[in-house]
Amino acid sequence: MGFWGRVQREVRFVRALLRTLNRLKGIEGSSTQLVCDDIEAAVDKWPQRPAIEFEGKTLTYSQLDAMANRYAHWATGRGIKRGDTVALFMPNRLEYVAVWYGLAKVGVATALINNNLTGAALCHCLKISGAAHLVADAETAPAFEAVRNDLGRSMMEWIVGGSAARADRDLDRTLKGVSSLRPTRETARYGVTAKDTALYIYTSGTTGLPKAARIPHTRAQTYMRGFAASTEAKPDDKIYIVLPLYHATGGLCAVGTALLNGGQIVLKRKFSASQFWDDIASHGCTMFVYIGELCRYLVNQPEHATDRTAVKLAFGNGLRPDVWEKMLQRFRIGRILEFYGSTEGNVSILNFDGKLGAIGRIPKFLAGRFNVKLVRFDVETEEPIRNAQGFCIPAPVGEIGEAIGEIKSDDPRSNFTGYADKSATEKKILRDVFTRGDAWFRTGDLLKQDSEGYFYFVDRVGDTFRWKGENVSTGEVAEVLGQVPGVTEVNVYGVEVPGAEGRAGMAGLLTEEGFDIAAVAKAVNEGLPAYARPVFIRLQKAFETTGTFKYRKMDLVEQGFDPDKVDGEPLFVRTAEGAYDPLTAETRARILAGDWRF
Repeated sequence: MGFWGRVQREVRFVRALLRTLNRLKGIEGSSTQLVCDDIEAAVDKWPQRPAIEFEGKTLTYSQLDAMANRYAHWATGRGIKRGDTVALFMPNRLEYVAVWYGLAKVGVATALINNNLTGAALCHCLKISGAAHLVADAETAPAFEAVRNDLGRSMMEWIVGGSAARADRDLDRTLKGVSSLRPTRETARYGVTAKDTALYIYTSGTTGLPKAARIPHTRAQTYMRGFAASTEAKPDDKIYIVLPLYHATGGLCAVGTALLNGGQIVLKRKFSASQFWDDIASHGCTMFVYIGELCRYLVNQPEHATDRTAVKLAFGNGLRPDVWEKMLQRFRIGRILEFYGSTEGNVSILNFDGKLGAIGRIPKFLAGRFNVKLVRFDVETEEPIRNAQGFCIPAPVGEIGEAIGEIKSDDPRSNFTGYADKSATEKKILRDVFTRGDAWFRTGDLLKQDSEGYFYFVDRVGDTFRWKGENVSTGEVAEVLGQVPGVTEVNVYGVEVPGAEGRAGMAGLLTEEGFDIAAVAKAVNEGLPAYARPVFIRLQKAFETTGTFKYRKMDLVEQGFDPDKVDGEPLFVRTAEGAYDPLTAETRARILAGDWRF
């Protein structure tokens, strides 16, 4: 890039940053301006514009507000008071946003429960929510009934969608007699400020039970206003949302992009790769929000007439470079806005430039204005490395380090509000990092930064593992395997091999016609260093994912390379010659006996 090219890039970055920061002005913990006030302001500005379309039904902004007002008055009528929590356990529905928006109007927090949960995980999430009331629908009510007696306390269930077994639990019927007028702000939420809890959003729980991240109004406002600005959405934009509304990316970032700009949400109950572009075309959507693996599903679909649409922006996180390029070329998307952040974290960066593969950028001349640092990291102990004085060591340009964010309690953008569980909150805080007494949030993510300030995602802490004395990045391995013809999805993890140090790489693959295991050997031999080449390959029937398309690995790690535990799925082991041979019980016995050279 030449001199003037660099100047133009910096100008674009500064403009985008200033636009976003300007939209975030006024977000203060002591403020009485809440997230519901932000939405009410949009309602007053665009009352008759369509706000949400779902399965053939559309709510205007004023109708959305009226629905939310009924939920607000219902709550106060039931004695649900400021500071209480209501659990919301539903799939994407027309009423979803209205429920938490309405409850926020009367100072009540909403716990957004993953609608796919059942059994112990569901019971756990309901317990830690502290909610005495639950709003569900016909799809989720049976899962709640199955765990009701295990909660250890009473929880009243309310059903939307007109399918309640008992009339007195039919929330639609109850709401008909409730006022649709706005609750008076001064009385309905007197004493509530933006530092109070608006929502609880749960971590995905890929490696254990979910944690409830506390989302104060300040954080909800930051998500919604921030993306309303950074996407540059306009009132005539339609944002296609297939991600679950119980998660921050779909439920706050995308919702804010539409509603705070007078735009329209086109909401789907769930993601369908085969219907995605047909929906985009038929509804005239101009933007959509993604999670990286969603995009991989899209590029693996057969080509279709509706592939090339008028989508001007796709925004989200987790998009791998190989898929990124295919998305731009095949679907002719105007621009991709990749960002980095987490539900509960205080680290947030955006790739305003569209640099392929980068998750964001902080130019050198603005580094002091951001709270983000990378520190050297020990993969074996899964802790940052400290020097002789006990302080963490910044990772130099090009070196992988854990991303951490300085906690500034007086700044809502860099504060860490934690989880419902105080002990879980403390585990995420790193103290005495660069000076005595400072505190930083641990993202649990390994990143690297180049000389131009671009950040690149490398791996999750715990996913990176050591083998043959080297650190293996699951992301790097997955990227190479994803290029193999016939491979549609890749899940890489490390497994223990008795008598060997570290963990051996193992890759679960989903494949289609045209797959050849020999092509896997060729790809890893040419594209990966020796220590990073997977020792084991498993051809899986399906991948188990979270509601946000993150792969679950815990069970796979436990099953390892034991043919008796993989449900008949083919296993392969790498030979000394660099090929992959079928792994049998006899082969496994040789490995366990130390009689196998990798």
